[in-house]
Amino acid sequence: MTAGMTAGAWADQQVAAVRDDPSGRLALMQRCYYGPFGKAPRHLPYRRAAMSAMQWELQRGVLQPLFGDRPGSPWWRAVNERVLRDGCEAVALSGDLSGAASSRTVDYWLSFAQYPTARAWWRAHNGSIVAGYLEHRELAEAETAAERFFMNVVLCRVLYTHTLVAAPRIALGWLRPLAPLLGDPRLGMAGIFLQLSRVLPDEYPLRDSVQSYLKDELGLGRLLDFGVILPRLQQIYEWSAYELAAPGLLDCIETGALTYAWSAADRSVWQAPESSILRLTQRLLPPERRR
Repeated sequence: MTAGMTAGAWADQQVAAVRDDPSGRLALMQRCYYGPFGKAPRHLPYRRAAMSAMQWELQRGVLQPLFGDRPGSPWWRAVNERVLRDGCEAVALSGDLSGAASSRTVDYWLSFAQYPTARAWWRAHNGSIVAGYLEHRELAEAETAAERFFMNVVLCRVLYTHTLVAAPRIALGWLRPLAPLLGDPRLGMAGIFLQLSRVLPDEYPLRDSVQSYLKDELGLGRLLDFGVILPRLQQIYEWSAYELAAPGLLDCIETGALTYAWSAADRSVWQAPESSILRLTQRLLPPERRR
């Protein structure tokens, strides 16, 4: 790190250097988990979930430069950059560069750096993700309908996985003793909920209709989204808005229908398909009653 440079300026410099280098973004994300001095054994296991999601972004090509034969997505690039920059600034502040944290989300990453736990990691990760979503809604509106649909699916998945660790009663009801294990980002089981390749095709941009992609969704993904998460959506978003101090998140849902860059009038896509397995899942794992 450069002496005399503020933490924020150093973070800006690191992100700018890899802005049009997708593999460089991945390497920068990985370096953050080694901390400011290259040795952070308690933090390294947490990179598993972050690296998995980012490798999927590379596969889809959404992080590619905007000018070229296969341009990337302005929205995905911007949200990814928010996560990178917050992490870099927290590393710089941990390494004693000057300056105050530029945002609440950087403070969340600092808390994780000081006391690494699954709950602290999810708050930092999702704090940056939600901030990126809210900050770049205008970019999201320019994407295709299918892309905007899956933006909502990705968001509700990461919010749900956070509740597994931090609000298990909301996440799994009577099965809550299992929830923290399922949502721990250090373990492979969290990949069941974050394996985006099971949810979203490895292509960009998405040009077909939403219904055509829903028809091809794998059975486990459909069971998770419609059988477990959908009945809890409103509670998940309300809890997350409070936990992340992000009230704007409540503008992304309306009476159980997801509305991030999506009209509430088109809420039919969030209705569960007719399925005996889905009905059984919903009966076995009903959402917690509001108190």
